[in-house]
Amino acid sequence: MTVADHESYSEDADVLLESSDNVKFCVHRCILAAASPFFEHMFSLPQPPPDGKGHRPVVPVFEHSSTMGTLLQFIYPEADPVITSLDELVTLLSTAVKYDFLGPIAALRKELLSPRFLEESATRVYAVASRFELEYEAQVASRHTLSCNVLDCPLSDDLKFISAHAYHRLLVLHRTRSEAAQALLKISQDVKCMQCSGPYYGAFVPPKWWKEFERLAKEELAIRPTTDVIFSMPFLARVAQASGCIRCSGSILDAHAFFADLKKRIDDLPCTI
Repeated sequence: MTVADHESYSEDADVLLESSDNVKFCVHRCILAAASPFFEHMFSLPQPPPDGKGHRPVVPVFEHSSTMGTLLQFIYPEADPVITSLDELVTLLSTAVKYDFLGPIAALRKELLSPRFLEESATRVYAVASRFELEYEAQVASRHTLSCNVLDCPLSDDLKFISAHAYHRLLVLHRTRSEAAQALLKISQDVKCMQCSGPYYGAFVPPKWWKEFERLAKEELAIRPTTDVIFSMPFLARVAQASGCIRCSGSILDAHAFFADLKKRIDDLPCTI
């Protein structure tokens, strides 16, 4: 047996937590009870009498020492541990929820929404939030999933633990926003090209680049219903080249006010579940 030695919580500890890999953590009942209604209730129950040899009572837990040690860092007055991966965070959050560790749950909810995790895998963050019924975190993550193709994301085990309802909410968000964004793709008659557009028997003829922009933008919005790509310079350069008109590139630059307004109207569409 290994006894975890840490100056913050080993000096006058009155109970031992024994992990699945036989590591014993010297802890205090009062601190565990204050941090967790689960342990508060457990320690309020009649306890076995002391063995008369000065041995601390042992509470076995099913979690690995690395998980329990990290959670205890959240509970005791010391710097919070650094969470290195979503896998680690999910394990910690699952254990914190199991034992009702309120402080660690709050800290881990905040960590779940860190930019590195949202950028790395927004869909997985959404799945984790949905699994633990964290509505605010699920809403934030759902907004970030708009920048990826949710039907082409790497398969994650976290999806096993969410309901069909939670996944359906995400798909509905993508579909409805995609349809609404595509419906906004209408050109103003003030947008013209000196060479390829203008009045034609009294009817407005849009620049050739608009037809290409509309086609390519609809393809992109059907997959990722955000403005991240369709207003980028590489995308607009592709549109200008596809138009086949030598003056369309200048027309695109002149249409900056139109693009800014269109971008704002798409960005203002509902963006969370």
